[in-house]
Amino acid sequence: MPLRCALLIVVLTMLVGGCATRPATPSDAPYLVVLGVAQDGGAPQFGDHDHPGWTDPRERRLVAALGLADPRTGERWIFDATPDFPEQVHALARSMHRSRPLLSGVFLTHAHIGHYTGLMYLGHESLGAQGVPVYAMPRMRAFLEGNGPWDQLVRYGNIDLRTLAAGAPVELAPDLRVTPLLVPHRQEYSEVVGYRIDGPARSALYLPDIDSWREWDAMGVRLEEVLATVDVAFLDATFFSGGEIPGRDMSGFPHPFIRTTIERLAQRAASERAKVVFIHLNHTNPALDARSAARHEIERAGHAVAERGMIVTLGAVPARAPD
Repeated sequence: MPLRCALLIVVLTMLVGGCATRPATPSDAPYLVVLGVAQDGGAPQFGDHDHPGWTDPRERRLVAALGLADPRTGERWIFDATPDFPEQVHALARSMHRSRPLLSGVFLTHAHIGHYTGLMYLGHESLGAQGVPVYAMPRMRAFLEGNGPWDQLVRYGNIDLRTLAAGAPVELAPDLRVTPLLVPHRQEYSEVVGYRIDGPARSALYLPDIDSWREWDAMGVRLEEVLATVDVAFLDATFFSGGEIPGRDMSGFPHPFIRTTIERLAQRAASERAKVVFIHLNHTNPALDARSAARHEIERAGHAVAERGMIVTLGAVPARAPD
């Protein structure tokens, strides 16, 4: 088994397409599935005419999104409604071998284009859905209710807005809940949140966008403390390092570089560093390439990069057999 696949399965207890033949988790346990890994514009990104993804589907990356499925009930939820929403909802259904119901709900992080614009596919020009629950913070809800074309989704009953409160869990089942966590990031139209997802035996953090870890510190929340309370953390990895975009001063870009996160966590125990899975990579990010020096640097630091199809169980993990 390749080292990269072994790292993901053994350390992160995930199933990655192409690295294993079956899940190492009980079939009835709730689980998370990675549905996309790229920054809002995807990869290839509009205007980048030289990207190999235009002609090679293997180089294409969907916009970052996470699915949550509960095989016990057939329910499933998605975190963020991206421009790739139809394909991602279909993939989430296929992960459960089910086609109905469409979705039990959508959890939005904020009002940037890669995180909510997929809601348009629920409208009457496309699916014409009825009453899909959409969980949003107060400003995000007001934005959808007060601006076209999103207000039409509300008026036509395509979506059913559910108001979130920071730190207040939403109970999806007696042993499955989702809690929004406020994070500092550009808030032109809405608050910005990440999500803590707690299952029967394991928990995860989904945080695709944040300005900086120092600003979260200033809000009284430290990455290290949150990391200690979850089993897996999907963290903002928009850019790998400075100088990634030629001719641009990246010092003020509102995302922590991957190298910044690596350095911050360098002294943490290996078991803590192994929880980190980087997601939301810009199309310029060299870590998108599994063969790159950037990817190897991440793996040497004890972290991983999200890949579409990764599955994370929220149930108990079976004990490893001795080597």
